[in-house]
Amino acid sequence: MKRRIILSSGNKHKVSEIKDILKDTIFEVVSKDDLGYTKFDVEEDMDTLEGNAFKKAEELHKLVGGIVIADDTGLFVDALDGAPGVYSARYAGEPVSYKDNNNLLLKNLKDVPAEKRTATFRTVMAVVMEDGSRIMAEGECRGRIALEERGDKGFGYDPLFVVDGTDKTFSEMSEDEKNKISHRANALMNLKKKLEEASEGTGN
Repeated sequence: MKRRIILSSGNKHKVSEIKDILKDTIFEVVSKDDLGYTKFDVEEDMDTLEGNAFKKAEELHKLVGGIVIADDTGLFVDALDGAPGVYSARYAGEPVSYKDNNNLLLKNLKDVPAEKRTATFRTVMAVVMEDGSRIMAEGECRGRIALEERGDKGFGYDPLFVVDGTDKTFSEMSEDEKNKISHRANALMNLKKKLEEASEGTGN
């Protein structure tokens, strides 16, 4: 019998990606929207990715019980001392668009040469289990910030992030290409191992 995991996101792309990676396990993934919690939202006001991810997971766990997953992602640019980092989603203020964030990032890197525009995308996956115990996994992807936006797929900083070992931004990759190497995919693969180990430990 499958064990249900509730994702604290209504993002269809995230739900699909997590379902795909966990499809051959004992876990069945549903989103908060599937359960009718379409208006559930948590302010991401912690100063770390881990803090935001666990805050979202724990708040939803209070409502639904079961196993809850939440994630938080940040782009850490070396030449900007790690900015935008935990503030990636609201880098240019609020309310804000992806374009606003990208424009501000390009502006702040205006005088930085290509070889010094290195960056890391980092994702933290936080899980609260049925009994309230916590599991965390993370993944990252190294790359550099392009001189201008390239590509028309993806979202967020994808048009600016050129993945190491390729000459493509995430926005120039197919979904399959991105999902094999992205920070979120790496975090999910690490999480899959931890969930399987936790289930073995409980005899499930």
